[in-house]
Amino acid sequence: MNGRLELALHFFKGQFRSMPLPTTSYAGRTVIVTGATGGLGLEAARHFTRLGTARLILACRDSERAEAARSDIQKSLPDSSTTIEVWPLDLASFESVRTFCHRAEKELDRLDVLLANAALLAIDKPKMAEGYELQITVNVISNTLLILMLLPLLKRTAATHNVEPVVTLVSSLGHILTTFTQHSSPHIFSTFQPGDHMTERYATSKLLGILIIRELAERLNAAHHPSHPSPVVVNTANPGMCKSDLFRNLPAAGRVVVGALNQLLGRSSDQGARALMAAVAAGRESHGKYVDSARIVEPGSFVRSETGGMVQKKVWGELMEILDGVEPGVSGNVERALAA
Repeated sequence: MNGRLELALHFFKGQFRSMPLPTTSYAGRTVIVTGATGGLGLEAARHFTRLGTARLILACRDSERAEAARSDIQKSLPDSSTTIEVWPLDLASFESVRTFCHRAEKELDRLDVLLANAALLAIDKPKMAEGYELQITVNVISNTLLILMLLPLLKRTAATHNVEPVVTLVSSLGHILTTFTQHSSPHIFSTFQPGDHMTERYATSKLLGILIIRELAERLNAAHHPSHPSPVVVNTANPGMCKSDLFRNLPAAGRVVVGALNQLLGRSSDQGARALMAAVAAGRESHGKYVDSARIVEPGSFVRSETGGMVQKKVWGELMEILDGVEPGVSGNVERALAA
């Protein structure tokens, strides 16, 4: 199917659906939300607070904005007993991710939810970070490093507290549009360079995220007997087109166009956050799946294709080599985190 037609069909099926008010209790739970200084991340953090989360970690690059977000949540929910903490996390720095995860291992006695919301869209003035194009580093490599390094803590939480921890990686409907011409390259990640296919880069990063979560779910399942499924649920979530600051780094003309579309069609940040909360609460049925506007649906045709399946394995293998170079042995956490 033509990518634009496929995108339009998915968009109109989901965009105008009203998002349900989250009602799942998180009493006694510990939650990490990345990118919580504004927009969907902030509103999701507010929902977690309203729903009784015991300990909420706002993982953000800008500590000053994060402190303002914490204050804003506390003022809006003055009767909440949630302990809200600000922890620094810069996904453009592998060392920052490692430091954050080692701190979590040391200071958290449980982790019930990781909402990996932080992402970057930057067409203008592209940059490199840690040897890779910035959006690939932030949206793909560092997010996967974060997830894998936190898997042991998620596993222990499941075993100790008899719960089903959840990892939700925020995705985008844009994954349908990218041509992803790099998929046939011998070394995919090294092909992502500043100035090359930059208008597609964000969408490509979101496609990669879907492939990685699908592969992770398969590998977690393989580590367990069917009668004892993986205690950690992983999924991806598309919040739809939302009024947020995601598009702040677009060129001026792009901001004008996207702003106009958002005025006409965009969801509020709260509605977008509700879509993310629905994915977090979707349960076992959502494991490895793509949750679009609060419903589990099939992702784009490339993901489901035979080629997509082969590329999924290739991407995973390449990424594990990269991550083991950053944090030796971290790829083994997929099996170790789910060991009996």
